[in-house]
Amino acid sequence: MDEKQLVKQVLSGSDSAIRLLISKYERLVVHMVARVVSDDMDSEELCQDVFIKVVDKLSTFHFDSKLSTWIATIAYRMAVNFAKKKKLVQVDLDEVAFKVGEDAEVTEEEDMKRFILKLLDQLPINYKTVLTLFYLDGFSYPEIMEVTGMPEGTVKNYIHRARLKLKKIVEEQARKEVALL
Repeated sequence: MDEKQLVKQVLSGSDSAIRLLISKYERLVVHMVARVVSDDMDSEELCQDVFIKVVDKLSTFHFDSKLSTWIATIAYRMAVNFAKKKKLVQVDLDEVAFKVGEDAEVTEEEDMKRFILKLLDQLPINYKTVLTLFYLDGFSYPEIMEVTGMPEGTVKNYIHRARLKLKKIVEEQARKEVALL
């Protein structure tokens, strides 16, 4: 089913179309929200709120962009607003607990992913968002501009600054680890 048919069926009140919309875009919404809100319970509740808003506001979607971009925009803005209200605190890398499991390769890979996400969590929300949209989600500059509402120059600037900040964080973390040896 293409986007136009899906939107039309959701607007007509079809429960199966709403379930299809959620299943089709759930991963995107979870990813967008999780980049800003790290608490699992808050993130899960916020994802539900995003889909409520998406269904509620779907009549205002006029196919000026892809449906996924429009939904990502809603998820991003709701997550940022939530974070501002909660004044979310950045996580200290020293608090990261690494698992020890039977399958060392899987555990190391999971640990590395968690470590990288914790590094990203130290960036300001706007930097973290544009960096993850560009590198992890593969969004283009125009798509990031649409999701965030930032001009292209700002998006490019934030990606550049985020890379520099991330490099500095990695260097500081490496110095800490060398000092422990």
